[in-house]
Amino acid sequence: MANAITVILLFIIGIYCILVSHNLIRVLIGLEILIKAVTLLVIFCGYQTQNTALAQALVITIIVIEVVMMTVAAGVVVGIHRQNNSLDARNIRKLKG
Repeated sequence: MANAITVILLFIIGIYCILVSHNLIRVLIGLEILIKAVTLLVIFCGYQTQNTALAQALVITIIVIEVVMMTVAAGVVVGIHRQNNSLDARNIRKLKG
């Protein structure tokens, strides 16, 4: 039961961070927290169904995809920062090209 509450809290914190923040770094951190909640949910479901091998394989796949996604997203954020000298997401609307 405590695992489910932890997953729900992490999910809510991640969604809140993504929706409320205008700073792109905070949005990436919120996305990271959201992905960690999904990873914990997969582990929890694998433990509950006694299918830990499948859960471990899925978690490794999620981690690999997460690292690639975060690397690309961090590169985009650095590029936006170099272009605008700001990490505010509202400034992205002013980009041209």
